[in-house]
Amino acid sequence: MKRTIAIYAAALAIGAFAMSWLEYKYITKVFAGEFYILLIAAAFTALGVWAGHRLTQKTAPASFIKNEAAINSLGISPREYETLELLAAGLTNKEIARKLDVSPNTIKTHLARVYEKLEVQRRTQAIQKAKELALIP
Repeated sequence: MKRTIAIYAAALAIGAFAMSWLEYKYITKVFAGEFYILLIAAAFTALGVWAGHRLTQKTAPASFIKNEAAINSLGISPREYETLELLAAGLTNKEIARKLDVSPNTIKTHLARVYEKLEVQRRTQAIQKAKELALIP
């Protein structure tokens, strides 16, 4: 019984393979150019993905080390530094004031001093310069 089933299974497998082969032959004759272009494109896509993954492996970012010397030389107080960190986080003056539990006018004063010490005019300039000096990550 098992032998009969195995013979029929083999015959069906050969028949299915033959039908697939004939369909492949038909497709390659009707769409010869397009088929080979598709195969070449798929091969180059796979090669590109592999090479990109292989060549651009992600390295762990270095841990941030705050530049204490720059903070001391600029004379930035701890509260001004806190304000600068929250500014870099994208908070508004009112949000910073709520977080630090002070008035918005106090935050404006802290920021004015930070701008003066960093020699900048705007928030974005202050954040950029602070990152350049390694004051904030």
